[in-house]
Amino acid sequence: MEITNLNIVMLMFQPSVVAKGLEKKLQEQGNTVSAVVGNVNQIDQYMDSADLFILNLPGKITDDTVELKALKLLCKKMDTSGKKMIMVGEKEVYQDLIGIFKAAGNFEWVFRPVQMQELEIAIDKAFTGKPKPEGARKRILIVDDDPDYAKMVREWISEKYKVDIVTAGMKAIAFLLKVPEDEGVDLILLDYEMPIADGPQVLQMLRQEPATAHIPVVFLTGVGTREGVARVMELKPDGYILKSTTRDDLLQFLSGKLD
Repeated sequence: MEITNLNIVMLMFQPSVVAKGLEKKLQEQGNTVSAVVGNVNQIDQYMDSADLFILNLPGKITDDTVELKALKLLCKKMDTSGKKMIMVGEKEVYQDLIGIFKAAGNFEWVFRPVQMQELEIAIDKAFTGKPKPEGARKRILIVDDDPDYAKMVREWISEKYKVDIVTAGMKAIAFLLKVPEDEGVDLILLDYEMPIADGPQVLQMLRQEPATAHIPVVFLTGVGTREGVARVMELKPDGYILKSTTRDDLLQFLSGKLD
């Protein structure tokens, strides 16, 4: 899309040379740009008229409890209102935020140093992304190097969910990056122990990629000891399922996550 004639609001926790530079370039393209500096949640006057919000994040936001709380409130406000927002920050900040606040992955991101072309692509994606049709079946991706087990799980849950299977961690990454946004995966069942790229490695890659960081990941594990479970949960997945679980227990677990 042509990035012009938009009403854009630049949000900053504190004055920023980077944000001012982006503001100037966006104005040169024919957009109207307003700036809010300080309390990024004082935006009620813009909620009806703004087409897009661009939030310039400070480098150490995860170390500032006040700013982090303000960010969470802002994200909730954007989600509730259906407004478009793009976050600008370092890749390390993105990775840290996703680890403690997964909703930050619901928005488009542009990493510093900002290239105008990358910002234009993010704006285009923000406006062209299509939500799933209401009532559409949730989609689950099973990642397991044991095809027999994966097929069994698919048989258990396919009556209620749309299910895909890949048998290696890197195949999962490739699969997810090719899936259209309006057909995206809603949850990943990820085998904890796999050759080459194991579950923890795949989880880390998923969390580092903006297109996949928001997808809930649940580990499949055959280890049921207290020590084993503690080791799994140290990685902060969205849960775990023992491979010995029953069909009914699995469906109940998934219903709690997706319904």
